Amino acid sequence: MKVIAMIPARYEASRFPGKLMKDLAGKSVILRTYEAVKNSNLFDEVYVVTDSDIIFQEINNNQGKVIKSKKEHESGSDRIAEAIENLDVDIVINVQGDEPFTQTEPLSNLINVFKKDENKEIDIASLMIKMEEKEEINNPNNVKVVTDENNFALYFSRSAIPYPRDITKAVYFKHIGIYAFRKDALLKFTKLPVNNLEAAEKLENLRFLANGLQVKMVETKHIAIGIDTPEDLEKANAIFNKK
Repeated sequence: MKVIAMIPARYEASRFPGKLMKDLAGKSVILRTYEAVKNSNLFDEVYVVTDSDIIFQEINNNQGKVIKSKKEHESGSDRIAEAIENLDVDIVINVQGDEPFTQTEPLSNLINVFKKDENKEIDIASLMIKMEEKEEINNPNNVKVVTDENNFALYFSRSAIPYPRDITKAVYFKHIGIYAFRKDALLKFTKLPVNNLEAAEKLENLRFLANGLQVKMVETKHIAIGIDTPEDLEKANAIFNKK
C-alpha cells in the first residue's frame, strides 16, 4: 500500500494574505509544515501542491517536492485530485499547509485505518477531538461531527450537534480537517456536484455523506495548531523559540 501526503497551498488567504510565506523561526510557514510532515517518516512521498509561483519556488529551492496546479480550484481536495490523477498511489493524506505543528501519531492512526480495512469498505478517514467548553461548542467556526457506534460519520455541522434536549450533558466532537482518502474516492468526490447540504453549511465533507462515501472518524487528543491570523503566527513563533 503506497501512502503519500499532499499539502495544498494557496498564497492568497482571506483572513491572513500570504500567511504561508510568513517567517516562522527563520523559515516560511509552508516550509515548516512540509518538513514536519516529511520528518514523520510515515509517507512514501510528501508533496506540496500549489497555484503560486512563490510557494513553488520556496519548496523547490529547499529540495522539497512540489506540484504546480494546472487549473483554478475551489478547494484543497480538488487541487490534490488533479495532482494525483496520474500518480501510482493508494492512500492520500491531505495535510493543511498552515499547520506546522503537525504530529506523527494522528497521521499514523489515519494510515492504520486503511491497513486494517481488508475489505476496502472505508473511503475516507478523518480526525475528531472532544470538546468541553460551551463557547467552543457553539462557535460556528468549529465544525462538529456525530458518528454511529462504529465511528462512521453521520453528519457534520457548524451548529452544536447533538442538541441536548432531555439530557444535561451531551458529548461533542470537533472535526479536524486532516483527511485520508483512497485515491478512487477522492477522484470520485471531485466529480460530484455541490449538494444543498454543502451549499448551506459551506462544508465539502457533506458531499461525501450525501453520495454514500464512508467516512471513518478517528478520535485524537492532539490539538491542531493552525495559523489563521497574525496573532496565531506570534504564538507559533513563541512556541518555536522555546524549543
